[in-house]
Amino acid sequence: MIHLRVVSPSDLTERTLALLIGDPGVLNLVVLPGRARNPDGDAIECDVLGGTANTVLASLRRLQLDRRGSVVVEPVEFAVSRRAADVEAGPLGALRDAPVWEAVEARIRADGRYPPSFYLFLITAGIIGAVGILTNSQILIVAAMVLGPEYGAITSVALGLDRHSGKAVRDGLSALALGFLLAIAAAFAFALLVRVLGLEPTAFRLGIRPVTALIDTPNVYSLVVAVLAGIVGIVSLTHARTSTLLGVFISVTTIPAASAIGVASAFGSWSETRGSVFQLLLNIVVLIVVGLMTLRFVRLLWRRVGERRGR
Repeated sequence: MIHLRVVSPSDLTERTLALLIGDPGVLNLVVLPGRARNPDGDAIECDVLGGTANTVLASLRRLQLDRRGSVVVEPVEFAVSRRAADVEAGPLGALRDAPVWEAVEARIRADGRYPPSFYLFLITAGIIGAVGILTNSQILIVAAMVLGPEYGAITSVALGLDRHSGKAVRDGLSALALGFLLAIAAAFAFALLVRVLGLEPTAFRLGIRPVTALIDTPNVYSLVVAVLAGIVGIVSLTHARTSTLLGVFISVTTIPAASAIGVASAFGSWSETRGSVFQLLLNIVVLIVVGLMTLRFVRLLWRRVGERRGR
């Protein structure tokens, strides 16, 4: 369920109310004529069940309320309503679990902004990953994966491709390129300092590097994990499953690969550098392509569910 706060110009209010009253998924409708300011107009509030929210929001856009007035969407975490339960069990049916696409795309676009902190997180994650590689610490590798914010840019690129938004694609790819270059440079500088000072652990010096071996040798399993992570990542975003999304962060070998590139370059291990570069590019490309395909498939699936329910 979502809560809508709408400011409607007076000449559109009658059509807006007819739209909302005629939808069975709209509840708790409140109208305050002439009470809204900046923009001026009539204030309308209501709750909309998830299964019908996409239709309602699309209709409000067709009325140009997002341009001539204002539409604010807030999630409703909890509601006690027998009427809502009856509507979900009856007219909505399977649609009660449909994602609200406006909210899904808003979440993806929110992660598609790249302030200085985006690059700071990538640099920090790159150094933590470098420490994990040098010390053969899988815990630190996982910590670096969780800290890295790159998945937001990846999904933003996928959404940009889906919506034919060249700006979103260019911005996302540029942020990924610059961010990973900075992470690699930070890992390289840290590893080079460790090498110059002779602080590398004995196991790493002797070539005992089980963590690195998992990162710089991409294979069919790397591809399988990247594909599955791309699918689950988009599905978790559509249903706001943050715990599942955390598992996606831990599954994809992007930050560890960037750290491995920096560490291997600092120690002159060029075969490991090449393998890590391929691993990084493989994961980014697969995540974008699979994310795009999954986004389109999930949207088409729910559209078919809605059409079947309508018949």
